[in-house]
Amino acid sequence: MKNSYTTSLNLQNTDFGLLLFRIFISGLILTHGVPKLITFFGSEEIAFADPIGLGETVTFTFAVFAEFVCAILILLGWATRFAAIPLIITMAVAAIIVHWTDGFGRQELPLLYMGGFLLLFFTGAGKFSLDYYLLKKK
Repeated sequence: MKNSYTTSLNLQNTDFGLLLFRIFISGLILTHGVPKLITFFGSEEIAFADPIGLGETVTFTFAVFAEFVCAILILLGWATRFAAIPLIITMAVAAIIVHWTDGFGRQELPLLYMGGFLLLFFTGAGKFSLDYYLLKKK
């Protein structure tokens, strides 16, 4: 009888799994980042939460940077661990500060994103990434 509960680590499968995970989580966070980017360059006045007192514009700029620029970097697998840091911070602020009084239903999505970006921070992008191809030559 084959043990279905044992773990066998296949590095190629792990790298492929990290590629799929990067594509999915980056694509999903971009659905939040692209509208913010459009608003950022649009003519509308920016109305955004200022949970840590930096000012609405600075906070919104950081959110656009994290949810658009860093998401693109993670999608490409370029500077993945560094790109994950602003996303982790943004999602932590959203879950713990902005949505603190809204209940777990509103905190769940930012916490899920934060967990995903924490995973990428600790694992890196994997073999199917620009990080791997650019750094393996050194």
